[in-house]
Amino acid sequence: METEEAVLALAALSQPTRLEAFRTLVRHEPEGLAAGDLARQLEVPPNTLSAHLSILTRARLVTSERHSRSIVYRANLAEFRDVAVFLLRDCCGGRPDVCEPVVESLQACCSPKRKERSRA
Repeated sequence: METEEAVLALAALSQPTRLEAFRTLVRHEPEGLAAGDLARQLEVPPNTLSAHLSILTRARLVTSERHSRSIVYRANLAEFRDVAVFLLRDCCGGRPDVCEPVVESLQACCSPKRKERSRA
């Protein structure tokens, strides 16, 4: 990832409605959300949300796909990962022990949930 791409992504996320839209889409992966449903959840007028989604799409943080009469939006987690890796690539000047807490916190929030075994 180039610096300009990272700046575009971070700028897109630097506005509260766009940040919340992206976070909501992350929570709804992998299915995504229809634009109208996202607007209702965020309590944002559809035309306003459309402008925000346009900016997130230009930053490649969001993708869209038409399903009949609605457009379903999804978080582009691969692009977001690239931004995070770009920010952390040179982390800690070669001292992984300094970055360890950051990596551990990412693993803790993203670990697959264990399925409880059913008791017969």
